[in-house]
Amino acid sequence: MKSSETNRGALRAGIAVLAAGLGFSVPLPAAAQESIKMTMAAGHPPIFLWVKHLRETFIPTVDAELARTGKYKMQWTEAYGGTLAKIGSELETMQQGISDMGLVATVFQSSKMPLNNVTYFVPYGPADANVVTKAIEYVQGLPELTAEWNKHNLVYLAGFCIDNYGIATTFPISKVDDLKGKKIGGAGPNLAWFKNTGAVGVQGSLNTFYNDIKTGVYDGAIAFMTSAVPAKLFEVAPNFTAADMGAMYAGAVAINKGRWDKLPDEVKAAFRRGANAYKGTYLVEQSARIEASQAAWLKAGGKIVKLPPAEQAKMIRVIPNPTRDWIKQAGAPAKKVLSAYMDSVRATGYKFARDFDKE
Repeated sequence: MKSSETNRGALRAGIAVLAAGLGFSVPLPAAAQESIKMTMAAGHPPIFLWVKHLRETFIPTVDAELARTGKYKMQWTEAYGGTLAKIGSELETMQQGISDMGLVATVFQSSKMPLNNVTYFVPYGPADANVVTKAIEYVQGLPELTAEWNKHNLVYLAGFCIDNYGIATTFPISKVDDLKGKKIGGAGPNLAWFKNTGAVGVQGSLNTFYNDIKTGVYDGAIAFMTSAVPAKLFEVAPNFTAADMGAMYAGAVAINKGRWDKLPDEVKAAFRRGANAYKGTYLVEQSARIEASQAAWLKAGGKIVKLPPAEQAKMIRVIPNPTRDWIKQAGAPAKKVLSAYMDSVRATGYKFARDFDKE
């Protein structure tokens, strides 16, 4: 048996030497590849772009990168739509080793990952997700953000930002007073955007908005067009008010730190390239989908109304500065993160309607 293995090893070595001499590389036989098992999980289903591009961009990019080495091959198990990790529990599922990696919807982890929710406490910011993505990538380079991921035994790979928020409701909105007494569903941090408007914020998610609105749990939801259409909110809340509440960083592709630390360097490099491809492809499709989603909303019988400028200014003015409670919760690092984020956005030439960090 040892002699046979030695012969096979010598043959592989001979092939490699011959190939090198001829100026090209030959992948090792499949039997020589190390198979690495990896379970990828997400609470949302693949109809949403941030999950879709795990399957269509991240995984294929990693596989293609590793195929070039001939040394490693991934054996993926994909579990989306809450089949393994429910929305808001992805972090815990990854921590416990039930899944190895996937999406952490940080927007539902405001108590455990407050610093990662910085954009949600700066409403009415840039409508362009590209601007927010670049700013959040800069912020993720701060040691305070790295420490927050490490605290939960996770490694950040790539963030995703959702497009400009508006309000999908069962009733029309032409002024702030139309919100009085109405219940509005939201992800949690964004419910603070309705303080002092007369509306009542109710916790919900894209997976629950449709049924909750249909059954009267609330009268509408804070939504963004590229998700409102696949969620078919036009059927239950056909009035979409373009309130320009801003694009937001909502979560990230992450991996269990224990698993990450044990991966070979070549595999880590492939994952980093997969993460970069994920960010880029996601943003390209998101940008292309916004206009198409608006057209689809109208075609399905929905309405899109721009909130009048005076009412828009009133909505921004009446809410208490949401960063104050956030800083109390997140502690001293929050001020640094807030300034870093807002200054990074300002560096693009964007001017915030309210300078929350300076109030």
